[in-house]
Amino acid sequence: MQVVQASCGQCRLGLPGKSCDLAVRIAGKAYFVDGTTIDSHGDAHAKDGFCQAIRQAEVQGQVVNNRFVATYFRLLPETKKAQ
Repeated sequence: MQVVQASCGQCRLGLPGKSCDLAVRIAGKAYFVDGTTIDSHGDAHAKDGFCQAIRQAEVQGQVVNNRFVATYFRLLPETKKAQ
């Protein structure tokens, strides 16, 4: 199990593509995700959605053919920033 950055690959993580797709950044490198979708975790275009923000997720899986194949993916709650 590891905690990674998760977001839209095209909107936030700089991956090529023509539509919004879920991606994770592991050790500084971004990978599209197989095993779950961007729409499985709320509205991607909401204020805190994957196309608007980079979130933290707890994941399990492995990189296969330059894609992250998730066997477990849990979006972590956003932490409130101190004012």
